[in-house]
Amino acid sequence: MSRPAPRAKVSVRAIAALAFAAVVVVALDQGVKALVVANLPYGQVVPVLGDALQLLYVRNPGAAFSFAVNMTWVFSIVSTAVVVAIVVYARRIRSMWWAIVLGMLLGGALGNLLDRLFREPGFGRGHVVDFISTPWMMPAIYNIADSFICVSMVVFVLLVVLGVNLDGTRALSAKQQRAADAAAARTDEDATTPSTRTDVAGAGRASRPEPDPRAPRDGRDVLGHDAT
Repeated sequence: MSRPAPRAKVSVRAIAALAFAAVVVVALDQGVKALVVANLPYGQVVPVLGDALQLLYVRNPGAAFSFAVNMTWVFSIVSTAVVVAIVVYARRIRSMWWAIVLGMLLGGALGNLLDRLFREPGFGRGHVVDFISTPWMMPAIYNIADSFICVSMVVFVLLVVLGVNLDGTRALSAKQQRAADAAAARTDEDATTPSTRTDVAGAGRASRPEPDPRAPRDGRDVLGHDAT
């Protein structure tokens, strides 16, 4: 009866890094939003770096960057699903890169989810506080949580392209896989060649008749006559 494969140990360092990144993002996002609500006038542009960077305090009932403003409940559910999925998969993470990336994504999702759950007009329908405006780059207004979500998704794609797995191993490219297969084939061939030669030599010895121990050794036949 085969034994079940042992479970991989949980990486405490990876989980700690993920949790730390998420806490930092949530604290930064919620702290800055509190300052914006308390100090910025609603709906008025406050230039910071001319047209390159402006502060514009608005409340967004939709998704990141003010998209889909009439689907607040849907995005509340999606954000909750993202948070649950990251928490579930956290046990499989061994790579510090993946831990930090998913921690930033978790923090960004939690930052906006807290707005949707606890801000006006009600639970699950709350409006997200947006205040960063960069007209030269995009017309939408966003916040710190949105920024971390975008950065984490870019790094997410890079890790996938580079073949970095959740456990920290690197996936082989097609060329590397062919080279590894060829090396394994050569190793198998070298391992089987000596045994094949031994079998052939043994077969040759087995085909030769064994001499009769009763036969005389002086050239005479069994009856004693001289074979010559």
